[in-house]
Parts: sequence; C-alpha cells; structure tokens
Amino acid sequence: MVGRMRVSLFVTCLVDQLWPSVGVAAVEVLRRAGCEVRFDARQTCCGQPAFNSGWHDEARRVARSLIEVFDDGTSDAVVLPSGSCCSMFGHFEGLFEGDAALQARAAALAGRTHELSAFLVDVLGVTDLGARFDGRVSWHDACHGLRELGIARQPRALLERVAGCELVEVTGHDTCCGFGGTFSVKYPELSVAMADSKIDALERAGLDAVVSGDVSCLMQLGGRLQRRGSRLRTLHLAELLAGHAGGPA
Repeated sequence: MVGRMRVSLFVTCLVDQLWPSVGVAAVEVLRRAGCEVRFDARQTCCGQPAFNSGWHDEARRVARSLIEVFDDGTSDAVVLPSGSCCSMFGHFEGLFEGDAALQARAAALAGRTHELSAFLVDVLGVTDLGARFDGRVSWHDACHGLRELGIARQPRALLERVAGCELVEVTGHDTCCGFGGTFSVKYPELSVAMADSKIDALERAGLDAVVSGDVSCLMQLGGRLQRRGSRLRTLHLAELLAGHAGGPA
C-alpha cells in the first residue's frame, strides 16, 4: 500500500439525501485503509442528470464549480462511492471545448478521481479490510461502473476477502437494473420489468444480499424487493466493508 493519502470524499446526491449511511461507511473504510479523509461542503451534484438530458450549459456550470472545489491542492485523490458519478467527472473535459485552461484542469481532476473499490484495489493495493459478513451475496455490476470505468474485478476482490462471505455469480449480474436515472421516470413499465428480471434470478440463487457500488441501483432493486415481500437485502459495498448491515435511512 502507498503512503498515507489525503482523500476528498465526493458523497453524491443520492447518498447525501437518501442513504447517508453509505457516506459514513465510505469514510470509515477509507480511514481503515490508512487515508486522511476530508469533505468539502461546497460540493454539489456532479451534473449528470443535466448532461444526460442534453442540457450541457447547465452541466457546464456544475462542472466548473466542482473543478474550483476540488482543484485546491488539499487532496491527492477524489473518491466516490458511485461509479455513475465518477464516470461523469470523465466528461467534464469535453464540456469545455475551446477553453484549453479549463480542459486541462478538468482532465487533471478526472485523472485523480476514483470509484471507491477501484481506489482501494488499484491505487492503495488493499483487498482485506478486516470485514465480516456471514451470508451469500451477489455483486450487481452497475452500468456506468462496468461499461465506462471497467470496474468488475475490484469489488469482487474485496468481497472475496470478507470473512464469512460467499460470493455467488448470478446470471444477469452485468445487466441493467432498469434505473438509468431519468429512464426510470420516462419509461416506468420498462424500468420495473428490467428490475424484476434481475430479481427473479437473484431470488433463485438463495442469496442473503445483493451488493453494488451505486445507491441508485440499490434503491431500484430494493424498492422492487420490498414490494414483492422478499427477504433479500440490498447493501452498498462500503456498508459491507465497514461492517454495517443497515439499509436506507
């Protein structure tokens, strides 16, 4: 593992507003891994909803503000408990075409921005955080993390070192849960059908929990599981690694 690193936590909107225990758990995990963690309260949304909806002027304003927040020399890395928001940082550079100075700052920020599991495994070289979870779990590959960031082996490497945890690969682990941000609002019937397809496979596997790195996916799956009266739980990776068993607050 590298020496002590100064980490800025970008907590994400959904964690901040709907599932704050994930943010608390992420801080605990990073500290356990030997990092100094700071949180800048000036941070806002990453701008992805506006960007994905084609409102690039609005997304550009958000991106500019985040560049100012995190480009202050007080941290070595920016870490997010979300592949979705992390991937958005990679789009900041393209928003400032024609402004070489801002593009360079955006590219530098993206270069030191990491999703939590990738940061632990690839940057810090950590896989064993002393966690324990007695049960069978499956990893859900969230779309942005898998397809834009290439995150697949890192969370599995972490889960395989959790004492008492049996990692089960379920058919369809890499298919979309149906959330997709505004997709679930615009196409609710398709969204529910996609979630139910995944849940059918998860329940057949006899799991105790489904784990993922994005609160959005876990909320989508958790909502359907609750409506179906399922015993299957949803856990964010940070919660499991920190030894937390709770769900949304």
